[in-house]
Amino acid sequence: MFGDHFYHETIKRSVSVFGTLFNNISIKRADGTMMKVPLAYGPRKKWIARLQQQPELGLGSTPRTAISLPRMGFEISSIEYDSTRKLSKKTQYKKAKSSDPTVMQYQYAPAPYNIGFQLSVLVKNTDDGLQIIEQIMPYFTPDYTVTIHTIPDMNETRDIPIILQSVTQADEYEGDFVTRRVLRYDLEFIMKNYIYGPVRTSEIIRTVKARTYIEGGSGDIASIAAAGRVGEHIITPNPPDADPDSTFTYNETTNFFEIPTVTYSDDKSSDPK
Repeated sequence: MFGDHFYHETIKRSVSVFGTLFNNISIKRADGTMMKVPLAYGPRKKWIARLQQQPELGLGSTPRTAISLPRMGFEISSIEYDSTRKLSKKTQYKKAKSSDPTVMQYQYAPAPYNIGFQLSVLVKNTDDGLQIIEQIMPYFTPDYTVTIHTIPDMNETRDIPIILQSVTQADEYEGDFVTRRVLRYDLEFIMKNYIYGPVRTSEIIRTVKARTYIEGGSGDIASIAAAGRVGEHIITPNPPDADPDSTFTYNETTNFFEIPTVTYSDDKSSDPK
C-alpha cells in the first residue's frame, strides 16, 4: 500500500506562507529612522545562545561578530491530526490532465492537520518589542485566513486559517552586568492545513452500457450475461477518439434480447408475479 512516491511540498509551502506574513515588519527609532526587522527560520534557543557568546571567541584570530537586535525567528513546533475537520474518505477531486486532456487526474480527500508555529521576537528594549507585536496582533482576531495553492497539478486552492493562540514575554537577562540583555516575545500560532495523498490517473470513459433485467424471485441477479436480460443501451462518442474539448456527437445503439416469461404487475411492485 505504501511506497508509491509522491511529494506535494505541502509542509514546505506552509512554512513559506507563514514566513511571508512577517517578512516586512519595521521599527521606528526616536530620531525617525526606520529599521526593517530581519526574519529567519530556526530555533530561538540557538539565537539566544549565539547572542550570549563572547565576540572574541572566534575561529583563530578572526573575532566572531555579535548578532544584531532586533530580529525574528520562527519554526514548526507541532504537527497534529485534527479529527474535527475530517472529510469523507470517498470524496474525490478530479481534473483533466493539462498535457493530455484524455487522461483524468483524481485525488482523494486530504487529511486535516494542525501545524503549530512559534514566532520569536528578540529585542534589546521593550519599546522595540511592542512596536513589532503591535504590527502583528491586530490582524489576528484570533485568526487570519490566507489562500494557498495547495496542489498545483490539480489547480487546488484552499483558504487556510492561521490562529494566534498566545503571546508571552520573557527576559533572558541573567548573570553579571557585562552579560547582554535579550527580551523575547513568543507568539504561538496554529495553521489549519491539509496533507494530500498521491495524484492518480485514469482514462476517459468512452463507452457507457445500460442494461435492463427482469428475473423472478428475490435477491441478486443470477447471471448478468443471460438471466432476465431484456435490453441493452450503448452510448459511444463520434468520432470514437474525440477529446473533451472537441466537437463531437453520440452514437446510441439499443439491443433487445429474448423477452423473459416473468413480468411485473401493473402496480410496478418489486415482486414479479
